[in-house]
Amino acid sequence: MDPNAFLQQIKRKRFYRGQIAHVQRLPARKARRGKLRYPLQPELQAALQSGGTAELYTHQAQAINEALSGRHVVVATSTASGKTLCYNVPVLQTLLSDRSARALYLYPTKALAQDQLRALRSLAHDTSLTSAPQQPFATYDGDTARSARSTVRRIARAILTNPDMLHVGILPNHHLWANFFRGLRYVVLDEAHQYRGVFGSQVACVLRRLRRVCAFYGSDPCFIASSATIANPAQHFAMLTGLQAMVVSDDGSPHGPRQFVLWNPPFVDQARTARRSPNAEATTLLVELVQQQIRCICFTRSRRVAELILRYAREGLQHLAQQLAERLKAYRAGYLPRERRQIEQELWSGELLAVTATTALELGIDVGHLDAALLVGYPGTVASFWQQAGRAGRGERASLAVLIGQDNPLDQYFMRHPKELFGRPLEHALIDPDNLYVLLRHLPCAAHEVPLAVEPEPQQGSGAAAYDDEALFGPGFVEAMVQLEQQEVLEYRSSRWFYLRGDYPAQHTSLRSADGDRFVLLNEADNYRTLEEMDSTSAPLRAHPGAIYLHQGETYLVTRYDHQLQTAIVSPVDADHYTRPREWNDVSIKRSLAHRQWGQPGRSGAVTAFLGQVRVTSQVIGYQRLQQYSEAVQSEETLDMPAQTFETVALWWNVPAEARQMATRRGLDFLGGLHGLEHAAIGILPLFAMCDRWDIGGLSTPAHPDTEQAQIIIYDAFPGGVGIAEKGFELLPELWQATLEVVRDCPCEDGCPSCIVSPKCGSGNEPLDKEATALLLRWLLARCTAKR
Repeated sequence: MDPNAFLQQIKRKRFYRGQIAHVQRLPARKARRGKLRYPLQPELQAALQSGGTAELYTHQAQAINEALSGRHVVVATSTASGKTLCYNVPVLQTLLSDRSARALYLYPTKALAQDQLRALRSLAHDTSLTSAPQQPFATYDGDTARSARSTVRRIARAILTNPDMLHVGILPNHHLWANFFRGLRYVVLDEAHQYRGVFGSQVACVLRRLRRVCAFYGSDPCFIASSATIANPAQHFAMLTGLQAMVVSDDGSPHGPRQFVLWNPPFVDQARTARRSPNAEATTLLVELVQQQIRCICFTRSRRVAELILRYAREGLQHLAQQLAERLKAYRAGYLPRERRQIEQELWSGELLAVTATTALELGIDVGHLDAALLVGYPGTVASFWQQAGRAGRGERASLAVLIGQDNPLDQYFMRHPKELFGRPLEHALIDPDNLYVLLRHLPCAAHEVPLAVEPEPQQGSGAAAYDDEALFGPGFVEAMVQLEQQEVLEYRSSRWFYLRGDYPAQHTSLRSADGDRFVLLNEADNYRTLEEMDSTSAPLRAHPGAIYLHQGETYLVTRYDHQLQTAIVSPVDADHYTRPREWNDVSIKRSLAHRQWGQPGRSGAVTAFLGQVRVTSQVIGYQRLQQYSEAVQSEETLDMPAQTFETVALWWNVPAEARQMATRRGLDFLGGLHGLEHAAIGILPLFAMCDRWDIGGLSTPAHPDTEQAQIIIYDAFPGGVGIAEKGFELLPELWQATLEVVRDCPCEDGCPSCIVSPKCGSGNEPLDKEATALLLRWLLARCTAKR
């Protein structure tokens, strides 16, 4: 496509009202080549050349050299830079050289594993590895037929799976995989940046369990990870695996000219408090692209929005180009495997012109050549922004990426400060494998697999050394073991801890959620068959009574919700609205772990910030019905849903009486200022931590019962915390400054979703005072610069 020509056409359309806030152009980049230190097997070298790889890029050659020399490697380069060869070449070289060698590939999704299986088979097609009667490469996951699993275990030399199956299916049954683990030479972690937050912390424990089982069978595999360009690839790899790796980040791949457009929906009122729906803007652009038969992908922040935009775009095309309406589909988690495979194939073959997708397609699945990418809202991290934009224009083709700003503080901050987006340092991926809540779930699994020990000793039947599990699992190991002994989950005897219960501990732990339970949606119109599954933590927000649920553009009404059975009944309905939940939170402070102070200690105007442990109680108290397209609120309903309680890490700071008096003298609403500051700070905190706004919760109060002071509390919305509050505590003055810029620069008069209005607010965004919010932020920042 010609991005310039397309943008000029857009500017002449009737719907264009100056939405283009910024255009960033990146020139084409030429390839740089590298050389291998080790000669490859002739048949592998021939396979590379027949596949179009006569020479390797610099980062590919460096990664292959390090891996073949036995070093752990993490490759952190751009989307479509050819990272797959960085691990496939050393794996195939080793498998060709050593008949006993095995390899384990881990992908964050089953779809990616299926796609990469095709790539691995294609590369090895003309080698002796594929001449055997039975295929040496296979996926092993929840979609693998049970009748085929024993054959895969016995025959396959490279297994492609995901952390979930490794956790619940392979490690607990490692005795069935004895030969595989004895020969395991490589473990591949693709898209390693996806392993962050609660998911990443749990995957880190699974990988430590994997290393223990390998040691039991006498193997010590080399780990190769691929990642998007994040700020801390070495640290993140070490936190994930407990190992040190060589970082390969000098990207030698080429790319064509790229254009990035920041597209800000126009205001729809004179007070400049509400913008046109970003979903409607995305639909308009998507329809224009499809009409011109420009192949594109539209990324959304949620499953619901992916379905909404699909529905809107199909309706729009019915009037303009009906034959094109069926060449759009949605793609997201929750679909049945066969449905996902079909969509991937249709997109790769060109049968589909466009797809609306969640982050499920952000990863490296080969979907053929795409020319444009629409991003409905900032994806939450700079790394994800570049990943999603990079799905268009692979190779040396020109491409267009459009970031459509949502009405929230972070998106609007980037719309007004584009240099902060394109020049901003990458974020740090945050995980916490030492999290007590995570260890309490994974140490029983580890003991069930191989008894835990704190002193290395030979393992029965293998001669291999066991790990010092206290050193392997970190400082939280001791406290977790004490609790597990008290709960009679583990028993200490003969210098080791044994799992006491007769069940299967891994089956009770989900890696993707804060709890291990699954929640099921049953379709009343289809004989109560399963429509989708989700984690039980998010079920009250997404499947509460009265919720409108979307699946492939079709709407379903949740008619019954059963907390005990973990099920909800849905029924197809023709609805002109969708729903948004309202949530109430309460936070009690347990203890402080660290503090910082600004201003003179002991004076009334001093500000003290704390980092510590809190107990959070949350409850869905109602929901709003919003009109499709316009997103106007039709009605609000109340609910009485079960409350959920967990302990986590938070940062909080006091707002002294001096600030309250100053706001009151100016006739401002102090409570509205506190409330607005909480909302705006939560909205901008993802700028500093690799997280999403929905990963964070907060509370503001004029007199917290635990401190008897005006307090603002921001906490990790996961049991035990995952490092978000710590990052905010570390960079609190910078957070206040960025929050002030958001509030000060927003063109609204009294507050809007772009600054201090929150879609999550359980009190209906009452009270709020924009001027008081800015006053309190300036007051706080003045304390930071005052002499102590």
